Amino acid sequence: MPPSLNTRNLGPKALASLMTVILAGLCVLSQDKSNEYTIRVKTELVMVNVTVRDKNGNPVKDLRREDFTVLEDNKPQQIASFDLENTDAVVSSSTAEAPLLKTAQPPSRVVSPSTSASSLSGLKDHRLMVLFFDLSSMQPEEIERAATAAEAYVTEGMSPADLVAVISLGTSMTINQEFTSNKELLRKSLQGLNPAEGQGFEEGLTGTTEGTPDTAQTFTVDDTEYNIFNTDRRLQTLRSIADKLSRIEEKKSLIYFSSGMDRTGIENQAELRAAINAAVRANLSIYTMDLRGLQALPAGGEAQNASLRGASPFSGKAMLAQYDSNFASQETLVTLAADTGGRAYLDSNDFGRVFTGVQEDTALYYLLGYHSTNPARDGKYRHITIKINRPGLKIQFRHGYYAPADFQHSTRENREQQLEEELASESTSTDLAVYLSAVYFRISDERFYVHVSLAVPGSQVPFTRNKDKDWATLDVLGAVTDPQKRRIAQIRDTVKISLSMTELVKKKNVQYNNGLLLPTGKYHLKFVVRENQSGRVGAFETDIIVPDFKTIPVKMSSVVLASQVQPNTKHKNQNPLIHDGSEIVPSVTHVFSTDQHLYLYYEVYDPAQEVLRQTADNQTNGKSTIRLLTYVAFFRGNAKAYETPILQSQQLNAPERRAAVFQLDVPLTSLKPGFYTCQVNVIDDAAGQFRFPRLALLVRQ
Repeated sequence: MPPSLNTRNLGPKALASLMTVILAGLCVLSQDKSNEYTIRVKTELVMVNVTVRDKNGNPVKDLRREDFTVLEDNKPQQIASFDLENTDAVVSSSTAEAPLLKTAQPPSRVVSPSTSASSLSGLKDHRLMVLFFDLSSMQPEEIERAATAAEAYVTEGMSPADLVAVISLGTSMTINQEFTSNKELLRKSLQGLNPAEGQGFEEGLTGTTEGTPDTAQTFTVDDTEYNIFNTDRRLQTLRSIADKLSRIEEKKSLIYFSSGMDRTGIENQAELRAAINAAVRANLSIYTMDLRGLQALPAGGEAQNASLRGASPFSGKAMLAQYDSNFASQETLVTLAADTGGRAYLDSNDFGRVFTGVQEDTALYYLLGYHSTNPARDGKYRHITIKINRPGLKIQFRHGYYAPADFQHSTRENREQQLEEELASESTSTDLAVYLSAVYFRISDERFYVHVSLAVPGSQVPFTRNKDKDWATLDVLGAVTDPQKRRIAQIRDTVKISLSMTELVKKKNVQYNNGLLLPTGKYHLKFVVRENQSGRVGAFETDIIVPDFKTIPVKMSSVVLASQVQPNTKHKNQNPLIHDGSEIVPSVTHVFSTDQHLYLYYEVYDPAQEVLRQTADNQTNGKSTIRLLTYVAFFRGNAKAYETPILQSQQLNAPERRAAVFQLDVPLTSLKPGFYTCQVNVIDDAAGQFRFPRLALLVRQ
């Protein structure tokens, strides 16, 4: 008789969290790398832009490599590359096109990451400038100011050496115009900026009403989490732009038009550091322009706002709070500019100054590159000092950068960010081998339990010795999205493995099991796994369809193949694979050995019922029953190699889910090593209907 299950309904939004780490029986995920050879060369060139002027402020053009001395943390560095960029040398006014950014709507030509360096050589002695309009932070009138100032620069101040791109950030990032020197195209893109898109997303309330406008609202929202998200989103956009431009060695300038940027404590620190590091690596200087201009902060608040609450307007604290808020919103702008070699333009109504500043800083400069003699990847700040052996000259350069950080030196925020970025990436990492399988079981009419299993070869998990045991940890992040790419559910877990025999692990697989509840529909699953010794990351993604049983004659769950049943008394009544203190562990790879048992588990829902008639031996007149017949056949090619006896069920052994549960045990000694097609035959004899799902498996010696 098949085992019965006692499974309760978990509710519409419950996440059935079941975490099991096992050692699967075969090292089927390992790959023979005896004939593979890998050569990895990793080098990082630190680029520094140096502007040199004489005592009269005129640029100096005749310096050579030996005239410069580069120090990093007071240690001399050898200059590996040296170049002079002179935008004044470009005297032609012919229109140039340089589509270096990947747009949502493909331009006539896009430089891909594989573009050769020679094809980018035409950018020498050009000024690359990105006009970035943060519409999400500006009011409509501020957008008009920014667009007017930019249009005046394009019309009157743009030089033949200038290549300009226009990017805006509203509800999403839009590349309005690729790099071009065509003034008409630029004016068209600037005039296309819609002031109505101005969101004016200033820092929201934090639940405190003191000193805030009295709008007669009975409830004061706490926007702290929203403030964190909004700032992170803007910093991520800056980082994305820097990454796109990192293939170009020449100096790039980004003018960031906004109405300030607020940070919430240290919550945005990781994203700010990442944006600055990306800009420094890409040799991108950020020039920030505060479009609020020169502000007057009246003590009682502005006339268009309601009167302030509390006693702070009468004690002067409200005035101080306004100044503090204004300074805080400008602090991040100053940090972005100073740490990337740019400038911050604040408290000024001359919005065209920023263009003049960029042109002055990039008119003539020396581009120095060196390989740091400090091999440590500790993420620490390194000071740069540039000296010139010719007296009486003034130099300007970026004074430092943050060193790359390996996984051991990364912060918790950076590690979480790495997982999120990998989850959102369109490509799939393969540094760590990961395999995934997902099966479903019906919990109620519109709710299914989806069981997810992840397997990682034990040979790829590095263990650390601690006393008499070896231990390792794996981070798991997974998301389920619908066809509209909306995130429906998420799993975040850290798996801790502690064993006394590492050699045993290397011959087997580490498997992680979890589950969640989903309604009927089509979904995309992507899971990211990271081992926390070296930081290697692997990902696996697949689609799964949770069926609509209303249109299916014989309603069946997924068929689970397993070779292992282990004790589990911790998670009762949550997972259909757990019952009577035992858990069936699904096989991810469907690879088994001849000395194992093959366990098959599946469920049939709402089978047809029939009324038994009274006979001499049957006194159940008027009672209804079911009649399900099932057996499993194994085919090798077109020939049947083995078949199990027919199993019959006449009752629902999981009545709370209207399910008949089947668990079969097949000793694999009956099968010779090789590939097989496993056909599960289910016949609803009362309804005259049937299903024949098939699965592939491998039996090894």
